[in-house]
Amino acid sequence: MSTPKSVAPLGVFDSGLGGLTVVRQIQKVYPHLSIIYYGDTARVPYGTKSPQTVTHFSRQIIEFLIAQDIQAIMVACNTASATAVPVLKDEYPVPIHGVVEPGAKAAFHATQTGKIGVIGTNSTIRSSVYKSALKRLDESLEVTVQPCPLFVPIVEEGWETHQVAEITVREYLAQMIEQKIDTLILGCTHYPLLSETLRKVLPDSITIIDSGVAAANAVENIVESPMEVIPKYKYYVSDTPERFSEIGTRFLGHPMENVYYFDVDRPWTAADIQSAPKVTP
Repeated sequence: MSTPKSVAPLGVFDSGLGGLTVVRQIQKVYPHLSIIYYGDTARVPYGTKSPQTVTHFSRQIIEFLIAQDIQAIMVACNTASATAVPVLKDEYPVPIHGVVEPGAKAAFHATQTGKIGVIGTNSTIRSSVYKSALKRLDESLEVTVQPCPLFVPIVEEGWETHQVAEITVREYLAQMIEQKIDTLILGCTHYPLLSETLRKVLPDSITIIDSGVAAANAVENIVESPMEVIPKYKYYVSDTPERFSEIGTRFLGHPMENVYYFDVDRPWTAADIQSAPKVTP
């Protein structure tokens, strides 16, 4: 028997652990909504993979989530949002949404001057997905983009408020500041952890758009969230890297529980999901 939609969980996935920042925001906005998260930690990063490979990986994870009777899927990975969501959103019987469109719409509504900056991984910036989404909203917008490949390792090292982070932020964003953008989209799920340093470096006149926050707010349009129900959270990973618990806890904002190992890149059945081994912190 299928789970009633009003209590069915939301599925969320990312190429690794960065999508936990999106989960964190969804938990704040919808505290009674159950969530099943999949972090593809064995195959991270997606940003260096071809669109065909990212779409293949995404299809495997979507089928894994659908097997657990979820009511909708939020693709927290910017790369997968850019390459896989347009291809896969009509293939499955549940709504599938990415973080790009909500982030672009939030920036469009926030800007006063029409000058918007976008930072992200090399792959996300190269795809021009945010620029295209913004231009669809208003062709006259001036969009400045900047890849920031060092931000992810800085965050995973726990150096988001370190002097190294500040120097790197200043170097990457100097041109955007000079061009007087008034809105900045964080086009990677790792980047919200750099918010303190970004705020220190950027002029107060610049509004920072966290695509995870925008995506969490957009969840209202794709799910039914039960009231006064104790939510259940499950986190699956395809590998168990060192410092997994430490990094995951920082991204999520609270200790991670119910973490399981599951490899979607092999033949599996629903029974295998039920017997997935729990990850020891």
